[in-house]
Amino acid sequence: MSLNTFGHVFRVTTWGESHGPALGATVDGCPPGVTLDETMIQPWLDLRRPGLNAMTTQRQEADQVRILSGTFEGRTTGTPIQLMIENTDQRSKDYGNIAQAFRPGHADIAYHLKYGLRDHRGGGRSSARETAARVAAGGVARAVLRDLLPDLTILGYMVQMGEKTIDRTRFDAAEILRNDFFMPDVGAVAEWTDYLAAIRKAQNSVGAVVEVVARGVPAGLGAPVYGKLDADLAAAMMSINAVKGVEIGEGMAAAMLTGVDNADEIRMGPNGPEFLSNHAGGILGGISTGQDVVVRFSVKPTSSILTPRRSINTAGEEVEVVTKGRHDPCVGIRAVPVAEAMMACVLLDHLLLDRAQTGGLRGVIG
Repeated sequence: MSLNTFGHVFRVTTWGESHGPALGATVDGCPPGVTLDETMIQPWLDLRRPGLNAMTTQRQEADQVRILSGTFEGRTTGTPIQLMIENTDQRSKDYGNIAQAFRPGHADIAYHLKYGLRDHRGGGRSSARETAARVAAGGVARAVLRDLLPDLTILGYMVQMGEKTIDRTRFDAAEILRNDFFMPDVGAVAEWTDYLAAIRKAQNSVGAVVEVVARGVPAGLGAPVYGKLDADLAAAMMSINAVKGVEIGEGMAAAMLTGVDNADEIRMGPNGPEFLSNHAGGILGGISTGQDVVVRFSVKPTSSILTPRRSINTAGEEVEVVTKGRHDPCVGIRAVPVAEAMMACVLLDHLLLDRAQTGGLRGVIG
């Protein structure tokens, strides 16, 4: 039973711990003949790596990816692709004081209750460090999608940090990579910077909301009932460490709409059906409609903080926990590249599933 694997045809298994010698992913089901080398994966990892700016953890990891198998002369062979990223800047001693104590809000206690032991050094598999392997696998998925769906674009960004939200009337995709927050609202950057700096100075952390949009997704991906595209997207995003809620399209806000407001009206355009709105987030009945696929998720505040919190230890004694080390004051920032990677993996998986089931056959309108 493999519970470290996701995907149906394009399957990704991640391995490794936060403070182990290395971590990585095994990618199976990749079509052969796709151009792929480390230089095509590394830029995505560079966006996620720690120590990127003053707003993230100051752990210094180059996150250099190595392809150990599955390619020959710069092309995929159709066999499993092994990706490895070495850990080079662990400071396990920082976690000595929580070796026997549980951090409130962290997976420490759940791991202990399930397995009877846990890797307290950085959280082991529960650490956000695990997501580096997902981003590497997402780089492989993007390489395949570039060949199969050249018009597809995947764009992630932050829309909320704590009580601060973006002004969507100022949305500018060109600004996303020009600030420390992957934020499309340049007018809010200074305010967000001061806000997070104050939270960090107070030895605290804060949550966030990340949105990721896939444009150019063909109609017909996904299947009814148990093979829904949105179900797999929700599962993929929810599997990211620290994610506590996922929405597709309007999501929870749809509960406040009437049927008249929520219905995405349709007209016939020169190239087929055209929707007049996208409350559904590009998916109806679990199947993509050809509109933008819109996913949004919330990330909880980082549990490892310097402010004392009441807890217990493995002996059942009441203690106060202070977590030393280098941690993100808002882990949602570095979750943006992870969201894009998971979107890429799920979309490729469903594209390959659809090709296997229908061969690309589509219903005709008009």
